[in-house]
Formats: sequence, C-alpha cells, structure tokens
Amino acid sequence: MLDANLQSQLKTYLERVTRPIQITAHADDGAKAQEMLELLNTLDSLSDKISLQVLRDGSGRTPSFDLGTPGADIHLTFAGLPMGHEFTSLVLALLQVGGHPSKATAELIEQVQGLDGDFKFETYFSLSCQNCPDVVQALNLAAVLNPRIQHVAIDGALFQDEVEQRQIMSVPTVYLNGELFDQGRMTLEQIVAKLDTGAAKRDADKIATKDAFDVLVVGGGPAGAAAAIYAARKGIRTGVAAERFGGQVLDTMAIENFISVKETEGPKLATALEQHVREYEVDIMDLQRATGLVPAGEDGLVRVQLENGAVLKSRSVVLSTGARWRQMNVPGEDQYRNKGVAYCPHCDGPLFKGKRVAVVGGGNSGVEAAIDLAGLVSHVTLLEFDGMLRADEVLQQKLRSLGNVTVLTSAQTTEVLGDGQKVTGLVYKDRVGGDSHRVELEGIFVQIGLLPNTEWLAGVIALSPRGEIVIDDRGQTNLPGVFAAGDCTTVPYKQIIIAMGAGSTAALSAFDHLIRSSVTKSSGAVAEAA
Repeated sequence: MLDANLQSQLKTYLERVTRPIQITAHADDGAKAQEMLELLNTLDSLSDKISLQVLRDGSGRTPSFDLGTPGADIHLTFAGLPMGHEFTSLVLALLQVGGHPSKATAELIEQVQGLDGDFKFETYFSLSCQNCPDVVQALNLAAVLNPRIQHVAIDGALFQDEVEQRQIMSVPTVYLNGELFDQGRMTLEQIVAKLDTGAAKRDADKIATKDAFDVLVVGGGPAGAAAAIYAARKGIRTGVAAERFGGQVLDTMAIENFISVKETEGPKLATALEQHVREYEVDIMDLQRATGLVPAGEDGLVRVQLENGAVLKSRSVVLSTGARWRQMNVPGEDQYRNKGVAYCPHCDGPLFKGKRVAVVGGGNSGVEAAIDLAGLVSHVTLLEFDGMLRADEVLQQKLRSLGNVTVLTSAQTTEVLGDGQKVTGLVYKDRVGGDSHRVELEGIFVQIGLLPNTEWLAGVIALSPRGEIVIDDRGQTNLPGVFAAGDCTTVPYKQIIIAMGAGSTAALSAFDHLIRSSVTKSSGAVAEAA
C-alpha cells in the first residue's frame, strides 16, 4: 500500500516521536478491513514506539482504529482508511499522539486545554475533499490536547449507512454530541471560537487596543498575501484582517497555471502564502469579517469596522476581500444547501456515487465538474443558460466522449425540488421554446461563476454594476488612501497569479501614497510655522 519511498519518509518522521503510540484496530474479514490492517502493520514495522492490537469483537465502527498512548487520556479514532488527502492527517495524528509538538500557537493550545465541557466530535470526510483535512487535523489535535474532547474521523464513502441516516450530502460535516455542529472548512481557531463563547469579546477588546497601521490589508487570499509582503518589505507597520487566510484558493483543487509551479493544490498554496507572510513583521488577525469602511477624516486615518465590534485604523488600506461562488437564487436552493445542493464537486462528489446529479454552468468549471462527476455517478445532466457551452474546446471534446452525460443548452434553472430532507430534482425552462421541464436527480452542483465580497462597501466606495470595486491601473479606488486588488475588483481576469500581481501593485501604490501624504503634511507644517 505504501511504496518504499513513502515508507522511508514516514520512518524519518516517526523518529520524532518521543512516547509510545498504541494503535487499537477494530476489524472483520472485509476487504477494507484487510487494507486497513495492511497499512497499520506497515506503520508498526516502521517504529519501535508503535504497538498494534487488533480487536474482532464488534466494538466500535468496523473498520476503524484508535490512537493513544499509555498514561494519557486520548480519544482519537479514524473510521476507514485515511489515504488520499487524509494521509497527512494520519501522519500528524501519529506525531502528536507520540508527543511531537504541534505548530499551533501557545495561546491557542492554552485555549483548547481550557475548554470546559465534554465534547464528542464526529467528522464525515471524503478522500478527495481538499477542505476535509483542515477539520480532521484540527479536531485530532484538540483530542490530543484535551482529554474531554473526543474525535472520530469517518470516511463517508465507506460508512454509507450513516451518511444516509444522517442525510449527509456535503463534506466535511461535523457532529458534536450527536447534533450537527457545522459543515465546510474550519480551522481550530474557528472551532474554538464557536465553543468558547467569550472568545469574540476578548478578541475585540484586544484588537481595539492596536495602534494605527501604515497599511491595513483586508482579506488573506493571494492578493492580500502579496500586498502584505510588499508592504512589510518597505519596513512600515502592516496588518492583515482576514476572515480565512487563503480565501477562495482553499476551495480550489488542482492548480496547473501558476507560473514556475507545474502543479499544486489550493490548500497547499494557501499554507505557503500564510507561511511567507509570517516571515515578516505582519500583524495577522484571523477570523475577522469586515462590515464597514469609514473614509479618512482630518486625522488621515481610514477606519475598518469588524463584525465583532472592533475598529481598525490605518493610514492606507488595501481591500482584497475576494469572491465566492455565485448562487442561482432560485426557490429551493437555500433550503437544500448541503442537502443535495453543492458547490464543490471534488469535495462532495463521492457522496453521490451511483446517483444522478446535475451541473449548472457550462464554463470551464462546470464542464470540468461534469467530467469529474461522470466517473463517480450514474448520470450527469449539464445545464447551460446560454445557447452554447463556453468551456475550452478540449474540455468540450472530453465531455462529448462520455456516455453518461446529457448536455442541455438554453436551459434556465428555475427551481430546486426536494422532499423536505434532500434534493429530488430540479425544474428548468427551455429559453427557446419556453416550456418547463423537470429532471429527477439527487444532487445539484452549481458552477456559475463568482460574486465579489463587497456588499459591506455599497454606498461608501465606487462599485461596478456587478458589485466589483472600481480601480485604476494603480489599484486606486475613488477614496484617497484606499486601494483594492484581486477578484473583488474590476480587473478583467480572475486568476491567482493576476491577483498576486494586483496585490503587489496596490501595496506599492499605498506606500507611494504614504510618502506623498507625509511630504504634503510636512510642507504644510513648515508653511504654518513660517
């Protein structure tokens, strides 16, 4: 299962372990259980600190295995085979259970250890989900740090009976003490913030004491990261307020057009971005959603209001809030979100294995989604509003070669249908003939482009009819000292590498603004003295 090269790398990692690791496997005679035992026996052979016990008494999910260490009260379980994206989660869990310290901040570790209550978490993941490892790794670490926290990471594709019973149609899905806790990508900071009700106020109080920045970057995607690095390299006081560092990149699977990097994945790039920013003296404020902007007054400071009530001040601001998946805005979409309506085919596709699904959108993203899903599901119906597909011809050729895909053009989706618990179909209107048609299916993947995260700026800053921040070639907005970059702006192409360049441009423009502003003020002061 693990080739010689991977075993060698893993053996090197396991040399960092400082205390024994007890693996308790729950197995039967099934094929998946045998695959799991093959993996665990390999792990056992790679370190003398690992011991393996196999139980066949029906206790616990089968196949699954618990990780623990003598003398420590740790409740950490993998139900299934953590390969694919989750192999890294397994390696980290082994290291942390084995005493190797995590990279979490001392403040966060103390916060996790201080959580008061009994928390039994269950996370349903798919091996192809790029967002799931963040959640699995966060809750695994929490289970290692706090004996009152339990975590079971469950492969949804392997435990279909549980998925069906709980009507899980989106991963990651997290249950806490038997009740739905949350869905989607979450960091340990976000999880702790939900559990620790006083955290938001403490955070707001802490932010309120910060001095004014020279450059404040709002948003932590590629544009924001580039802006922060370019500003910090000028030696000026730089801050970043981000709802989630990495932004839309975290929801991107394969990246093959980032120049000089042949291929990477979104979460890996997001991690690299944050690590690079942290190489500089940048004040990073995570989990901060901006809700308002006040232009500079007589004091020359722009103010950014945050959702928690705190206000940040800065001599200049770079807005890089990015974009999110555009919704269809039809009846039933919100009701059945994560109950059959999905936006990430890579994450949620495996949950629809053997079922009928639709993809709404005929651009590159939609056609790529249809191609990927066709290998998993029984049938894909692709609906495109326009009279023809807009995807690259090479993608269209691949799509046409698939026997289980139906393409409908001039098709306007008008309603999502369901039985109150899950999606059962959709209704579309033929834009040529005017007739309405119903398609019976179990899942709908929406791939119709992006919507800029700029609602909070309406009426304050100039926006395009599409809601994009209007900028010039220097990234300047209509407000003095306020610049913008990336997918939230009128830049014509929404690409990672373009966003990075735009972020760099905006930061350099902000620095130029600061220089000119200080010269103007100094000249004014001299004139007054004279």
